[in-house]
Amino acid sequence: MAEATILVVDDEPRLLRLVNEVLTAVGYRVVTANNGEAALDTFALEQPDLILLDIHLPHSIDGYEVCRRIREFSDVPVIMLTAKARESDLLRGFEAGADDYLTKPFSAKELLARVKAVLRRYRSPEEIRTTLELACGELRIHFAQRRVFVGTQEVKLTPTEYQLLRVLALNANKVMLHQDLLTQVWGPEYRDDIDYLRAYIRSLRQKLEEDPHNPKHILTTPRVGYMLACPEEN
Repeated sequence: MAEATILVVDDEPRLLRLVNEVLTAVGYRVVTANNGEAALDTFALEQPDLILLDIHLPHSIDGYEVCRRIREFSDVPVIMLTAKARESDLLRGFEAGADDYLTKPFSAKELLARVKAVLRRYRSPEEIRTTLELACGELRIHFAQRRVFVGTQEVKLTPTEYQLLRVLALNANKVMLHQDLLTQVWGPEYRDDIDYLRAYIRSLRQKLEEDPHNPKHILTTPRVGYMLACPEEN
């Protein structure tokens, strides 16, 4: 994991230097870009294992647009860097394809923890299953291919969104506690970040539910957790 190449995109030279020092000190290879156009060029040239991407970039391409363009051809994990972390901002990032958020200012310890956690999620092998597919009403999940369909329409999920849905699916019709979902999907360092989980659930519902405000697949048990509800015959 420590040999991964990380692309850091930010227009603040001081932050670029700081992040570069922190990551290279533990063995990561770091490449940088200070605007959206340069980020896309550097990504194509370097093929990094992870991107740290500032939302607010100069010129015509912001972080959201960079993420959207990369998602057209790659599922490399993206951690958005932001000075604010309102739920609306999180959802916009998730819709663009982001996997995680890091709010400025952040410590070296927090930066390393997030980078390690995201790389761990992205690289961890799928567990052996007795079933290759789950049919849950109109929702179908092909585990071996990591593909998700609603009816005949394939739904594109980020790696983290897929991992969250996967854990819910492997425990279909069972309420998963907030802390268990956070630990299994993100890691133990996230186990108390319930607002974070709530934002991801909302993003999944936007992609999978016919009416996200009245979901029929991903259900909430208030103050307890979430469940993927499937018809009993499936």
